[in-house]
Amino acid sequence: MFKKALLSLFIILGTSYHAYCSYLFLPMDEKQTNHLKSYGIAYWILQNDIEVDWLLNYRGGSFMFKYYQQFENELIIRGVKYDVISDAQANAIIKQIASPSSNTDVMKLEKFPKIAVYSPKSKLPWDDAVTMVLTYAEIPYDVIFDDELMTDELPEYDWLHLHHEDFTGQYGKFYRSYRYMPWYIDQQKEFEDLARKYGFNKVSHLKLAVAKKIREFVSGGGFLFAMCSATDTYDIALAADGIDICDNVYDGDPMDPNAQSKLDFTGTFAFENFTIDRNPMNYEYSNIDNQSFERKVKQENDFFKLFEFSAKWDPVPTMLTQNHTRVIKGFYGQTTGYKKKFIKPDVVIMGENKDMNEVKYIHGVFGKGFWTFYGGHDPEDYQHLVGEEPTDLKIHPNSPGYRLILNNILFPAAKKKKQKT
Repeated sequence: MFKKALLSLFIILGTSYHAYCSYLFLPMDEKQTNHLKSYGIAYWILQNDIEVDWLLNYRGGSFMFKYYQQFENELIIRGVKYDVISDAQANAIIKQIASPSSNTDVMKLEKFPKIAVYSPKSKLPWDDAVTMVLTYAEIPYDVIFDDELMTDELPEYDWLHLHHEDFTGQYGKFYRSYRYMPWYIDQQKEFEDLARKYGFNKVSHLKLAVAKKIREFVSGGGFLFAMCSATDTYDIALAADGIDICDNVYDGDPMDPNAQSKLDFTGTFAFENFTIDRNPMNYEYSNIDNQSFERKVKQENDFFKLFEFSAKWDPVPTMLTQNHTRVIKGFYGQTTGYKKKFIKPDVVIMGENKDMNEVKYIHGVFGKGFWTFYGGHDPEDYQHLVGEEPTDLKIHPNSPGYRLILNNILFPAAKKKKQKT
């Protein structure tokens, strides 16, 4: 009789516990077992039409949402650290965050963004950090390219990623090293066929048209995230509108000898007053990039630091810099980092290496939309080479460099939460 009564008591206590504990809390500080999959969980919760509170600057940018058994099951399956907390505990966290003395805030995530990755359909001999981390975090995305942009499908999406792309029409400036490689030859033919399909006699003209479509997308309220050479070549292409900056090895005729003096920086997002690289054999597009011979830093000493912003007054850069550390390992790319003197004054600098005067992570507003540029190719591969195996993110589930990418994924879902008075 005593054993039966004791069992009934355990059942009552267990039922009361789950009724009382009505929130799931995902810490994003050093206690989190898998930071990257935590973002995938937040995205998945939004797909289930449940709002997520993003707690800016609170324990590394933690997440909190209503308790449902299926959500807890999914957290267990994906190996994400979580705590089950009560209404009272959740309200206490919100109250602490609302304190004027605390550099914290609550950003409510309401609707999952529809994600597109701009990438050619052909196989290329390098990976893409964004598609790798999206796949690892289990966040869905569509691959789109020039066909989709030229037929105005881009407005169907909320968020667009550009990676190792060359918007100047110079095929990545790989001519010197890779012009006889099958992948280079195939890509050149693919791009030339696409240009002719849309009535352009040069690839550079098609890429400029695509760049303008992307600018319209951002101006209309879209979110753009770019890495590596897609950052500087995008602005170079816009500045060179109507100017031939391609050598004859790329488009069959010489470049405009006065191209530099004709550049117009008024329509670019991030950069101005830069000088284009006129040598087709150089693996650089301009002097925007902090090139390897200029950096003079050893790998073990290569870091950049994230700025700390006011969560209550500067929520956008605060969201984009959420992390469990403010110091991030540096990493190379065709475009590694940006010289500060070529960055427009209205651009928000979010991460830099002051010792080298190198800016790594920047953000800005254009029209009704937003853009973010992130220098480098792969946050967990210091100097990724063409043909090298892709990074295994199972080894890096807590990568702070990859977290910056995923901050941008959730950014379009955010709306500042009104605090109770």
